[in-house]
Amino acid sequence: MNVSSANVTVVVEYRDSFLKAVIKNVTVVALSLFINYINAGLIYTFCEHQIFNSNPRYILFVHLVINDMIQVSLTVTIFIISYILYKLPVVTCCILMFFTIITTENSPLNLACMAIECYIAICFPLRHPQICTIKRTIQLVGLIWVTTTLFALPDLFQTLALEPLDFFKSNIFCLRESVFRNPSIIERRNITYITYLCLVWSVLFYTYFKVLFTAKTASKDAKKARNTIFLHGFQLLLCMVTYVEHLLKQALQQWFPKHYSDSLFACYILFQILPRSISPILYGLRDKTFRKYLKTYLLCKIIKIR
Repeated sequence: MNVSSANVTVVVEYRDSFLKAVIKNVTVVALSLFINYINAGLIYTFCEHQIFNSNPRYILFVHLVINDMIQVSLTVTIFIISYILYKLPVVTCCILMFFTIITTENSPLNLACMAIECYIAICFPLRHPQICTIKRTIQLVGLIWVTTTLFALPDLFQTLALEPLDFFKSNIFCLRESVFRNPSIIERRNITYITYLCLVWSVLFYTYFKVLFTAKTASKDAKKARNTIFLHGFQLLLCMVTYVEHLLKQALQQWFPKHYSDSLFACYILFQILPRSISPILYGLRDKTFRKYLKTYLLCKIIKIR
């Protein structure tokens, strides 16, 4: 049994041994706790210092961190449930899956917004304070949630309208294809993901090359922004594998039928856990200002423990 992305995938034919199941669950829980601990430190640092919560760039970043913490917690919860309880009531699965889908789809949009902010800061430095205000940034965060919720709600409404009442009284293995199983839902999901891919990658490529050309004759800040957008692109690439996940799962089942469960576990680590570990590296280590205050926070914690 296994979880992958916003979906959970079970492999009935090749059940994991007890030892393998324990190793997988311990690995997932340990990685999620480590990521959420670092992210909690970043959020605490953001809240404690005015220099961060008055900067649109850091507001978008901390929103990404909070969203990633929720997403990781939800997927790990579903992962563990798939081993312990196996099946969940349909209503509970609907709620978990609904918020997992939303938080998974929030990340690419947030990364695109951060790339745009970098582009404005480097290419239009004089207009940046007027364009990227705190109020507009908060409104943008709200717009991200509204957009992803509006894309996810039709799945929920269509399931409520089309599925028989007995279905909602039953228990199922919690995966997206099991709870939102109507073919039209799957078709609409594919169209939505293609739209996301085209939109977000267009934004990323445009901002990257604009900053790239500016960086050739500009300051070190422009070159750093170029590298940051490049790392956003790598993070985005990993996040957006979710959008072709169903095709990847079909291919893995054909290529490695006897190791399908292990393949899906590797995909979960690579495409769900790894992208969520990049954000702390981008701003917790590369950003000098954040690194300064975060180091102080971590040192204080170590001293208190001693």
